[in-house]
Amino acid sequence: MTPRPPRFALYRSHPELFLNLGSCLAVLAIVAIVSYLLALERDSVELSAIRSSNNIVQLIESDILRNVELYDQSLKGLIWAVGRQELPDIPSPLRQRLLFNEAFVDRKRGDVLWLDKQGNVVGDSTSSVPRKANFGATGVFQAHQRDANLGLLVGPPFKAQLGDLDWCISFSRRISGADGEFAGVAAGALRLSYFSELFQRLDIGDDSSINLINTDGQLLARQPSRAQDPLIGTNFADRPNFKRILNDQSGSFTARSGSSAKLRIYTFARVPQLPLIVLVAHSADEVFQSWRRTAIMVSVATGVLCVGILWLTLLLGRELRRRHEAEQGLETLASTDSLTGLANRRRLDQVLRQEWARAQRNRKPLAVLMVDVDHFKAFNQRHGHAGGDHALREVAKTIEACIRRPADLAARYGGEEFQVVLPETDLAGAHWLAERIRASVEALTPFADDTHSVTVSIGIGVSGTQHDLARVLGAADEALYRAKAKGRNRVEGPAD
Repeated sequence: MTPRPPRFALYRSHPELFLNLGSCLAVLAIVAIVSYLLALERDSVELSAIRSSNNIVQLIESDILRNVELYDQSLKGLIWAVGRQELPDIPSPLRQRLLFNEAFVDRKRGDVLWLDKQGNVVGDSTSSVPRKANFGATGVFQAHQRDANLGLLVGPPFKAQLGDLDWCISFSRRISGADGEFAGVAAGALRLSYFSELFQRLDIGDDSSINLINTDGQLLARQPSRAQDPLIGTNFADRPNFKRILNDQSGSFTARSGSSAKLRIYTFARVPQLPLIVLVAHSADEVFQSWRRTAIMVSVATGVLCVGILWLTLLLGRELRRRHEAEQGLETLASTDSLTGLANRRRLDQVLRQEWARAQRNRKPLAVLMVDVDHFKAFNQRHGHAGGDHALREVAKTIEACIRRPADLAARYGGEEFQVVLPETDLAGAHWLAERIRASVEALTPFADDTHSVTVSIGIGVSGTQHDLARVLGAADEALYRAKAKGRNRVEGPAD
């Protein structure tokens, strides 16, 4: 009879040892899986809060643009009416309607004034008999007096001189005479309480807030407004969080509040063509409150389950003598590049095949950007591999920040090359995004004391009915070589 190997003898004499070991591994696996699922749920809750904040920011941004457009139309209408030669001969009621179109001027939001070249009020949207006041010493009036090309000027927050408008911001345009000389100012005041009332209709939590800030760092509106909160007009220009907001223009990040030191999730966007920023500051405690309750319940249940498994294992281990089968490992498919955090080559190939098939089905264009870091070998020689890795991470972050659509994908192609997949994007759209990526990378802070900033060259390939995927990628690669040949730090499209 063939003798059993020593390992079988050990297993037959101490089966409970292997059973206990297997049970311990099972318990660890349960803990790991539950922890992983809780982490995923936490990320999902954070992403949901950011999406909700983005929706709020977009809603407020649209409302601000609508109000600014109404005020601008009113100011343009006032300037047009002031220039009419027959204006002095028009009866007062009709003149008032001509100067101030009621369709644009809402007294609940504010008022519109016509100021002469000395700053005196000569026309008032609230009454045919204008209120008495002089604004000649104000910075907004003097700015229009000095510069004829300011266009629509948004002023800083101020306490209204007339009526009960309280805190306001102004929108103004210069009135020029027939020969271009300064003839006055058309100015409108918008109550900041209007935004507070708008914000009140949006429920974001007791310890979170919606804010309107100008680009100088002054707080214009905030809800909810509590006694310990900053007052209207407070300046945040020196706060690190505001500097980051001003630099990034739009996006989300998590940081501690400069006022309360509490952890908050900031979501923000600058209103297009206006010096205004909409900011939603979510309290991290409020965002993750329900998740914490779920995590505690799941953790307690998991703990009870694990204790039960170990207890049953101890009871059954003395009786079991059967061999414990070897655990089968599951290969985890890595989809993320460990250095840059972008998608890796495997994920890129999968997405390319999927998006190409979708583009062919839907007959939509598919654009591919080939991005290559310029003079990377020389950069590595100057700063070493650690510096090169840092530069690649910064470039990767910049590329990822420039793409916003969920279907778009940025991936590390290999070495210092990246690839961006843009479904349903034509050549013009791809060129715009490529130029944005190029400019954003060029604007990065130079590494250490390096006098040469990091730049990228970008080639564009766009699908058509006569192309297959390989030809699109080849076109992008050829365009990249042309960009390199023409001096680098540039964007090249497909050849004609």
